[in-house]
Amino acid sequence: HVLPATVALDDITAINPDGVFFSNGPGDPATAPQVELLRDVLAAGIPYFGICFGNQLFGRALGFGTYKLKYGHRGINQPVFDRTTNKVEVTAHNHGFAVDAPLDEATQTPFGTATVSHVCLNDDVVEGLELRDGDGDDARLLGFSVQYHPEAAAGPHDAAYLFDRFTDLLSTKEAQA
Repeated sequence: HVLPATVALDDITAINPDGVFFSNGPGDPATAPQVELLRDVLAAGIPYFGICFGNQLFGRALGFGTYKLKYGHRGINQPVFDRTTNKVEVTAHNHGFAVDAPLDEATQTPFGTATVSHVCLNDDVVEGLELRDGDGDDARLLGFSVQYHPEAAAGPHDAAYLFDRFTDLLSTKEAQA
């Protein structure tokens, strides 16, 4: 189901989704009304995946700030370190805002434990977030996001695994139900 940006939680829960995905889009995340909706989605325990603007909204929903980058990140072949796999991905970027989250410590939120999962190797900008139900190795993934574009048609495909990760997250939710 593709829903408009003005959708309410009741409309989302009425279709009984396996998960919620927020895509890229224009705008200042500090003024986006979708942050409250995303908080409601997280409180409802619905798995989440966000890309670009979806990462910025996720950061704000988790309690982090956002800021405008001086020049923005544009173009392909941008190196990003995935802290969950310890691999460097070649990525495509097109964003002017970033999430202000602590790089080296977990943050407790009302929805779980948030950590920075991806970092730009050019300037240490946060390029991804994860939300888990605890701190340990057995902590269950609840949602995640990336700032760059794994769906980029003409760009690199190093991060295509993220869509499999979301599918696995949805399968895990179904198994727990």
